[in-house]
Amino acid sequence: MTKAKSPFTNALEQLRLACDYLGVEENIYNFLSNPQQIVSVSIPVRMDNGKIEVFEGYRVLHSNARGPGKGGIRYDSKVDMDEVMALAMWMTWKCAVVNLPLGGAKGGVTCDPTKLSPREVEKLTRRFTSSIIEVIGPQIDIPAPDMNTGPQEMAWIMDTYSMGVGKTVPGVVTGKPIEIGGSLGRNSATGMGVSFMVRELAKRKKIDLKKTTVVVQGFGNVGSWAAKTLNEWGAKIIAVSDISGGYYNPEGLNIEKMFEYVQKHRILENYPDKKVKKISNAEILELECDFLIPAALENQITAENAGKLKCKFIVEGANGPTTPEADKILFNKGIEIIPDILANAGGVTCSYFEWVQDLSALRWSLEQVNEELEKIMLDAFDQVYVMKENKKKISFRLAAYLIAVQRVAKAVEYRGFFP
Repeated sequence: MTKAKSPFTNALEQLRLACDYLGVEENIYNFLSNPQQIVSVSIPVRMDNGKIEVFEGYRVLHSNARGPGKGGIRYDSKVDMDEVMALAMWMTWKCAVVNLPLGGAKGGVTCDPTKLSPREVEKLTRRFTSSIIEVIGPQIDIPAPDMNTGPQEMAWIMDTYSMGVGKTVPGVVTGKPIEIGGSLGRNSATGMGVSFMVRELAKRKKIDLKKTTVVVQGFGNVGSWAAKTLNEWGAKIIAVSDISGGYYNPEGLNIEKMFEYVQKHRILENYPDKKVKKISNAEILELECDFLIPAALENQITAENAGKLKCKFIVEGANGPTTPEADKILFNKGIEIIPDILANAGGVTCSYFEWVQDLSALRWSLEQVNEELEKIMLDAFDQVYVMKENKKKISFRLAAYLIAVQRVAKAVEYRGFFP
């Protein structure tokens, strides 16, 4: 088996391809291929048993050419600097492709949160925040939830930062609880954005969404909301998966019950339905379907399994789920991919709305949030679709990268290099 390239290597290959196609000046490529700021910290935490554990934490700002950094913080045992740098770069393109006045950033802590008590997670979060307090802020770099973090962690970050600067600063993070400046619609935004992409692609291809079959790898926040929304719109969700494995029913899953089960039990393990067949996470990717939504981790679709896929379209809910080698195989097979930097941009778009609300001390209604989210996502989809059609023989991914990289490169060009 060929070893998958690192996420950052994949990100650099995607940037190189777009820059070569656009004829971007080499100096600008060199600038964009390196993060602007990398922070690595040690996080000592006194555990409940009295022992001191030291965790590794990272915060990377890839680019602030178009505005303050924006990007989530993930807690996972596999988090490392390479992954965080790649995610930060992808955030730059994601913000640019939907034309938000923000740059790309990302953070993470190497830990297994399932083995930590709530009190230990709070201590970890607060100590990490205090360690990076100089490099985050509403006009500098605005964190948000990511894998294994959510509104509670964001509340702790906001509180720790606010105590550090001596005033309440809601705009330092997004994805907060509503009661302290969070935005309505934030939890569902990424999954909703993925759903908009599926619906719009089906519309452009003249496919009746109510007659489609959908497979969702990953039933966390993104995958569960995408499955729930598409199910409500009439699509048949035939398989989903999470860390406990895959769940398959060719007649269609009861997504409402599965969604409720996950809200209560966190994962689908022991989900009670005799009609559901248990399969592996690898097998779920190879099921025959109309739309495949990889919404788990990066490097899930590789040169090893790309040739086995039987879907018609892929809409990427996760960041970097498809390797560049797999991209080429799928392109030659005629499987079209709506890329991550477009498909899952609903989350950062709603985070942008939250940030704007916090800075202006206003509160938007859920209707306004969803209306603006749909408008921005569909406008970005249309621009990428038109770019793909005009250029011919290029993928949706390259079309999205051409738009995003050109916008960031122009910003760098106008601002220049100091000194």
